[in-house]
Amino acid sequence: MSKPKGFEKPTGVRDYLPHVVSKLRYIEENVLQSMSQWGYRQIITPTLEYYDTVGVASSTSDRKLYKMLNNRGTTMVLRSDMTTPIARVMGSLLKEEQLPIRLAYHANVFRSIEEEAGREAEFFQTGAELVGVDSPEGDAEVIALAIACLQAAGVQNFKISLGHVGFLSGLLEEALPGKVREQEALKDRLLNRDFVGFREQLAAFSLSAEQRSELEGLLRLRGAEEICQQALEISSNEQASASIRHLCKVWEVLEAYDISKYVMIDLTMIGNFSYYTGMVFEGYAAELGSPICSGGRYDNLLAQFGRAVVATGFALKTNRILDGVHLPVPQPAKPVMITYDAASRREAFAHAANLRQQGKMVVTEYAAEAADISFSPDRYGEVVHFTRGSQAMSQ
Repeated sequence: MSKPKGFEKPTGVRDYLPHVVSKLRYIEENVLQSMSQWGYRQIITPTLEYYDTVGVASSTSDRKLYKMLNNRGTTMVLRSDMTTPIARVMGSLLKEEQLPIRLAYHANVFRSIEEEAGREAEFFQTGAELVGVDSPEGDAEVIALAIACLQAAGVQNFKISLGHVGFLSGLLEEALPGKVREQEALKDRLLNRDFVGFREQLAAFSLSAEQRSELEGLLRLRGAEEICQQALEISSNEQASASIRHLCKVWEVLEAYDISKYVMIDLTMIGNFSYYTGMVFEGYAAELGSPICSGGRYDNLLAQFGRAVVATGFALKTNRILDGVHLPVPQPAKPVMITYDAASRREAFAHAANLRQQGKMVVTEYAAEAADISFSPDRYGEVVHFTRGSQAMSQ
């Protein structure tokens, strides 16, 4: 294998140039500010975790984890999401803190990928976790916060798709009792939004015409509040019915927030993480076909870390917003350029310090002679020259 050249990077990672960093920081700072206004406190967890704790508890498949050995031979992982490390903290450092607990984060996460174009091995997430609230109000708060964060990030045209893991599980168990493999095959088609494959899979099963029609009807259960009533009519399974009743109450709370216009019920959704246990949702921007945020209820994860409490959360897919959504990011102010010679150095630096205290961006450059001054005028908002025995001159 040939040695990589000095300018090459591993597949799936990237450099962020200054103009991109400005956009990323705009998203991050505005979203975290929004979360703070809702009472969510920021948390930072290690990039490196133990495989036997965070690694095995993560819903990321084992083959997608970045693993390594430390100097003692212990297997470590780069964090593949933020929810699992936060669950670890909830079961340790925050074990005695009174519930509910509201936490926010912005961090890079890592997932091993196949070498495919457009796939990233390192990317950013900005998200929040609401721990200790088991109610439609808690679920609705997280959805409302996700909407507020998308708006804070500058995303203007988006829609939240809302579903429930319990409804789909109950409906499939009613139609295919005990047939776990068949149920998982159908869930996999829905997870990948492969509705043609879903119908083909149904046709391969030994189902009555009524059962097949009922399951195909699932694909039409997308819309507003009326979907709740339609869903109650197609299944008598108690788990499915209870899930829909819960979702109806969540919708009522979203209407009280006056944000139901951003939400549609989509009962084909199952969430892309195995730890979800209830309500799940995804956000889509008009410019992109892939979700820019996702979240849901995960009531069993924290029990793996010794604190059996319920939780709901979400994460913005910050890189997709960064790369795929046109954002009205304000352009940063141009810096002031101060040039000076040896005799005027002290005065030039004092002037620069005074401007910085006023909040301005300042760069300085030594120029022994006026002829030594060389710069691109469009890079600076103002240029100030300090020279021997003369007052500062601006241009």
